Amino acid sequence: MTVPRITPATTATPAPGVTAAARPGRAPAPFGRALCAMVTPFTDSGTLDTGGAQRLAALLVAEGCDGLVLSGTTGESPTTTDAEKATLVRVVREAVGDRVPIVAGVGTADTRHTVELAAAAEKAGADGLLVVAPYYSRPPQDAVEAYFREIADVSGLPLMLYDIPGRTGTRIEPETMIRLAEHPRIVAVKDCAYDLLGTQRVLARTELAYHAGCDEYVLALYAIGAAGYVSTVANVAPRQFRSVLDAFDSGDTEGAALGQRRLLPLVESMMSAGLPGAVTAKALLNSLGRPAGPVRAPLRPADREAVDGLRAALARVTGEVAVA
Repeated sequence: MTVPRITPATTATPAPGVTAAARPGRAPAPFGRALCAMVTPFTDSGTLDTGGAQRLAALLVAEGCDGLVLSGTTGESPTTTDAEKATLVRVVREAVGDRVPIVAGVGTADTRHTVELAAAAEKAGADGLLVVAPYYSRPPQDAVEAYFREIADVSGLPLMLYDIPGRTGTRIEPETMIRLAEHPRIVAVKDCAYDLLGTQRVLARTELAYHAGCDEYVLALYAIGAAGYVSTVANVAPRQFRSVLDAFDSGDTEGAALGQRRLLPLVESMMSAGLPGAVTAKALLNSLGRPAGPVRAPLRPADREAVDGLRAALARVTGEVAVA
């Protein structure tokens, strides 16, 4: 299958199962603009909570998410099995139907394993693949490029590259990204590189749909041409994050900036207070009575003091008061 290239200021036909949200003056976003990096709900005994995953996915879509990313870092992909990853895609697809694209995280440190996960995700009903740079072994850039090309060559789904060197130890350098953009199935990026200059270089020279993967950068990247975001905080504040993009698109740049600033205390509490986003998102979802459940070891649940701080930050942003 060949995925059509995205051309600026057009409404190019998306790949099968992928939506292209056209906005004035912007290239289409093949996986949507307001994407949530969804947690993976578990039961109290630690097994995959398929019913909870379906309920949470439906809630997120109802509250403004126009795309879901499953089995990313927030989805605790390092501790879920291959079978659980495929099941998660299948049950979430059953819950949301064709209303929003589903992007499945499949990246690993092993090219062969990543190819296997990609095939399983496609079979389970994913619309796209989130592929992180190969981690721990820290391959050079020519090997990083070859890794992504091999996955794109054998997959029938479009790819979102995941650049997060703080976790992987491996950067997808801007020049590598520019070369990879030539591949017809490499269409998007989740950007957690904290390199605004490098991001602008890629935006200027490619048609890749960039998504802010760091919640504090959502408006900054959107203002320079990014497609949207893939947000962990959107698990608990989906409407508020989407409103930032909606305000900017309507020409209310002051309102967009105000909305971004209002979210910062919650972003800081969830993403910059020393606990992983999966831990903080699940703590808040559990407090709200929404599906989440425990985290899997080696992660540990937030303690009471941390949960109280998170609840207070959420209440200031959304007005929702989590239960004790």
